[in-house]
Amino acid sequence: MTAAIEVKGLGVQFRRNRRGRRSFMDLFGGASRRSRPGEFWALRDVSFTVQAGESIGVVGRNGQGKSTLLRLVAGVLLPDEGTVDVHGGVAPLIELTGGFVGDLTVRENVRMTAGLHGMSRAQIAGRYDDIISFAELAGFEDTPYKHLSNGMKVRLAFSVVSQLDEPILLVDEVLAVGDKAFRDKCYSRIDELLADGRTLFFVSHNERDLRRFCTRGLYLDKGALVLDSSIDAVLDRYDADYSTR
Repeated sequence: MTAAIEVKGLGVQFRRNRRGRRSFMDLFGGASRRSRPGEFWALRDVSFTVQAGESIGVVGRNGQGKSTLLRLVAGVLLPDEGTVDVHGGVAPLIELTGGFVGDLTVRENVRMTAGLHGMSRAQIAGRYDDIISFAELAGFEDTPYKHLSNGMKVRLAFSVVSQLDEPILLVDEVLAVGDKAFRDKCYSRIDELLADGRTLFFVSHNERDLRRFCTRGLYLDKGALVLDSSIDAVLDRYDADYSTR
């Protein structure tokens, strides 16, 4: 099998507050200079490989590094240690409504956002009707984005991103939003993408969703990868750890 994501010795360090950000001298200095009071490792010494077509669920409590790991895989964060190699483009179903422009219409936002994600004009034109139909926004195409309800915004964003041809799906709790009917549509769309051979990297607290979509799990605790196994084994270990605390 071909590797879709390769993570080796990954580490990322944050400060506990916004004050005293590191200087260029700190960044390019030795290890002792780079480690300063108030800093902590959000992730440390994390290694794993995701094969193309696998469905991986990332499990752990809040603040244990799950979303940080997702952002590192997405390329919106850079590691302080180790490497993240992603072989192929990603469709980021994370922070869905980010990047849309309030004063532009629905139509203009679809064209702009899809184009920024790499769709050609011909692809956008060919998929435009499907995007609007899935988002249930027929009749709102000339409405400024800022006038849409929050539910409409989420539907539009999911609809655009789920039309991308990228081989890797990054999903972070987006299925927790919207009404049940729309969530069911999202589930069906993700099922279609997985049946097409896409790779899924899924961060969630919803065990039902994790067991539905994923076959393998990564369990993060205090920034460390403590278990890489089947999704059932990972969730059972996670439940056992926190049912006794």
